[in-house]
This record gives sequence, structure tokens and C-alpha cells, in this order.
Amino acid sequence: MTQAPNCLIIGAGPGMGTAIARRFAREGFRILLLDINDACIRLTERHLRDEGFQAVAYQVNAADLVGLQALLSQLQHKYGPVDVLVYNAVQYKIGNVTNIAAEPFMEAFRVDVVGALVAAQHMLPTMQARGQGTILLTGGSFADNPLADFASLSMGKAGIRLLAQLLDEELSATPIKVGTITICGWIVAGTRFDPHKIAECFWDVHTREKQHIEVFEVV
Repeated sequence: MTQAPNCLIIGAGPGMGTAIARRFAREGFRILLLDINDACIRLTERHLRDEGFQAVAYQVNAADLVGLQALLSQLQHKYGPVDVLVYNAVQYKIGNVTNIAAEPFMEAFRVDVVGALVAAQHMLPTMQARGQGTILLTGGSFADNPLADFASLSMGKAGIRLLAQLLDEELSATPIKVGTITICGWIVAGTRFDPHKIAECFWDVHTREKQHIEVFEVV
């Protein structure tokens, strides 16, 4: 029996994370759900399984880089190689650059950017050995239009954009695809920023023929 491909979603909370999970599950992927909110991902796991999909949930704090690495190793050992890595984790910290404390900012940056770097580094050796794989990073318009009251998130989304560009440059001669989906608005069901519409963008980027970095803007 052929093993289902694996889609790993870090930041698989309600809304967009769940919508991405369901979109890839419909295509036959086993979904590995990772999030800091254990109750939320357990609920998503149950809903996906009730719908006949393969899904497993694990709690993790993306700011805990050692714990994140340990869990990623455990998942690869148990479920096999990851075919699609989706990094959707984010931490909202209200505050501007003149008053945000250093430690909360560093924690947010670990979640927003460094966790994505660690996850990509962890998955890339297996992807490269197999000659296939997709890395999808959730971006935001704060990268282009920062807001003073969301200083850490603005710098985080700028960091995600830069990380995607650097990964793409390094991996340009390989089959590994790197994409970033930039969401230029607040995610609200029933609007043009409906999470299910955005999830369709993630699937579209994954299934495109590889070119230069795939930047998909949801505007």
C-alpha cells in the first residue's frame, strides 16, 4: 500500500491553518498539525478524521527552538519524509519600536521567523535527497506596509519575505520549490480574505511548475 504524502503545518490554528489542512487533505495528504494551542488542533484533528482524512496533532511552541527540532525529528521518524512544509505560525505583540520590551520582541521573532528557518533547515536534507519538496511560508502586507503599533509583526513578516527569497536563491538549481503567500488584509470568513480562498492559493503555489520564487499575493 502506498504511503500518503505528508503535509506538515506549523501554526495549524483555527481559520487559515485548518483551511490549509483540509485543502491538502482533500488531495490525499496525511496532515501533521502543530500548534501551541493543543485543544484547538485536537479539535481539528478530530474533525478531519471524522471527514475520512488522515490527521495527527502535536502541541509545540515554535519559540522553543530545541523542542521544535526534537518534535520534527520525532515526526520524520514516525511518519516518514515531509513533502510539503507550511509555516503559518505567528505571534501578535502590540507595541511600537520605542516601547516594546526586548524579550517579548525576541520571542515573537523566534515564532514569526526563526521557527520557519529551523523547520526548513530540518526538512531540507530529506527533500534534497528525494529530489522533491515544497516549502510554503505565510507572509503579510506588513512586510511592505509596516504599522508602528505592530512593530514586531511588521519586522516578522519582512523577515519571512527575506527568508523565502534567500531559500529560493540557494535552492534555485534544485527541484525544491519555495513559495510565500502574502495576505494583504485581515482574514475573515465570507470575505475575499476567506481562509478557504487563501488555502486554495497555497495549493495553487504547491502545484505550479517550479520557476523563480513563487510569490502569491492575496489582495
